[in-house]
Amino acid sequence: MRRLVAETSFTVDDLVAPLFVLEGTDEPVPISSMPGHFQHSIPSLLTEAKKLVSLGIPALVVFGVPRRKDPVGSEAWSPDGVAQVALSELRASLGDEAVVIADLCLDEYTDHGHCGVLDDHGRVDNDATLELYGRVATAQASAGAHVVAPSGMMDGQVEAIRASLDASGHRDVAILAYAAKYASSFYGPFREAVDVTIVGGGDRRGYQQDPSNSREALAEVDLDVAEGADMVMVKPALAYLDVIAKAANRVDVPVLAYQVSGEYSMVQAAAQRGWIDADAAATEQLTAIKRAGARAVLTYFAGRMAEILGDG
Repeated sequence: MRRLVAETSFTVDDLVAPLFVLEGTDEPVPISSMPGHFQHSIPSLLTEAKKLVSLGIPALVVFGVPRRKDPVGSEAWSPDGVAQVALSELRASLGDEAVVIADLCLDEYTDHGHCGVLDDHGRVDNDATLELYGRVATAQASAGAHVVAPSGMMDGQVEAIRASLDASGHRDVAILAYAAKYASSFYGPFREAVDVTIVGGGDRRGYQQDPSNSREALAEVDLDVAEGADMVMVKPALAYLDVIAKAANRVDVPVLAYQVSGEYSMVQAAAQRGWIDADAAATEQLTAIKRAGARAVLTYFAGRMAEILGDG
């Protein structure tokens, strides 16, 4: 009876699984703050991707972790960069069995840890960064990405990326825009996963959203859709269910949500102490995110949730 009258359903088709790939490693490296997740080698990445796809997960997101960093993040668009190699190997292995999404940002690749290049005063130069985002998008598309996902929150990033993709013959590559990405305290474990530290103890409040604002976030959603975004992302998820709901009721493109590393690790930490049931908590949280209006959820629980849903 409960299943019959349930207003919200969560299925494996709603899952997007994140994967980290570390340059120059032969073995997967555990991420201490994210139990069950790894910085993968190329072989272990392919093994994990095949497992996730066999569970029915329809989409994977690739985050590159390079060994070499510089002020402009040039490894982000190098044909031999770790992300491009991983994308190419994934497409060769999976073909079109799953949607392969490339995270598009510079913070993993810059030696200062910001999402864009810096000006002479140490501030992120929005317009100079856009040209580099175009290069990254073209490199990722050429490597085989079905979707590029700009997460740097630069003004005009979607328009610049769409123009670059179209000019390079990648008109069919879609854009998943992080349109409402908040300057959140829940990103800590992710920064370990991608080996990012902002030099000088700085932050990203200059270009990420203020947690106290929702109308500003919706304005950003509108701008990204107007510039050609095929999908938009709200990040994090649980603290911003109201933003997910408002965005889903506002635009015609799919609205996705990112249940971020801190949201995942808090559940795991509490479960390890026997305080909560991790599977039940994850299921409840993901159902709430879907109920708020998310079409799909990028979550570190993806593999486990696919197993649970498959058993059901």
